Amino acid sequence: MKVRPPKPFFFEGGPRAVLLLHGFTGNSTDVRQLGRYLNKRGYTCYAPHYRGHAAPPEELLKTLPSDWWEDVRKAWQYLNKSGFREIAVSGLSIGGVFSLKCGYTFPVKGIVPMCAPVHSTNQEKIRAGVLRYAKKYKIFQEKRNSEIEAEMLDFERKIPGILDSLRETLSEVRQNIHRITVPAFIVQARLDEMIDAESANFIYNEIQSKIKHLKWYEKSTHVITLGAEKEQLNQDIYAFLESLDWSAS
Repeated sequence: MKVRPPKPFFFEGGPRAVLLLHGFTGNSTDVRQLGRYLNKRGYTCYAPHYRGHAAPPEELLKTLPSDWWEDVRKAWQYLNKSGFREIAVSGLSIGGVFSLKCGYTFPVKGIVPMCAPVHSTNQEKIRAGVLRYAKKYKIFQEKRNSEIEAEMLDFERKIPGILDSLRETLSEVRQNIHRITVPAFIVQARLDEMIDAESANFIYNEIQSKIKHLKWYEKSTHVITLGAEKEQLNQDIYAFLESLDWSAS
C-alpha cells in the first residue's frame, strides 16, 4: 500500500504568525490541532517538515539535526518573505529545542518549548522510539515480515550516527540557552516517557527572560499536543500569545 504522508501546513490569518515545529520522527500532525486552534483565533500558523521526516524511515538517516535546523531557518525566512514580521515559535520535543534556538537567533516575540530535551539522557529510549517508528512505517506499507526484518537490521546499524549528532545539537543549545531573553512559556508533561522531564526546570532556570512561565501537565505524556490535556494546552498557549507585546519591532 502506498503511504500518503501528512503535508506541511500554512493556515493564513492575521499579521501575527506562529511557527510550529514538530518532533523527532514526527510531522506536522504533531502540531496541526494547535495550529487550527490558533488560526481560528486570528493567528497565521506555519508548520514545515524537516528533511527526512514524513517519509520512509531510510530517508531520515540521510539527514542530520543540522539539516532540520536549516529547514527551520528557511521556514522563518519564508514567513518574513511573506510579509510577517511579528513571529512567535512553538515546538514539540526537538521542535522545542529549535524553538529555544530561535529564541537566541531570531527576533521572536516569544517561544513555547514543549517537552524539549536539553540533556543527552535517555538515549536508549530515543533509539527504541526511532526503531518503533521505522517498523510501524514498514508495517503500514504492508511489507512482508522477512523484508521488514532485513531492512530493520540495516536501519538499526545506521542509527548511532544520527543520535551522536542529536547529542551535539542538545549540547550547543544548552550552552547558549542563557542568551534567551524573550518571553517564554515552558510546557512539560509530567508523565513524559521519552525525555528527562527535569529539562523543563533547567530551561526555566537558565534562560534570562524577565517574562517566563513553566507549567506541568499532570496527565500528559511526551506528545503533549495530542494527549489527554491538549485542549487545556491549546488554551494556555493562546493565552500566552495574547499576553505578548505584538507591536512591530
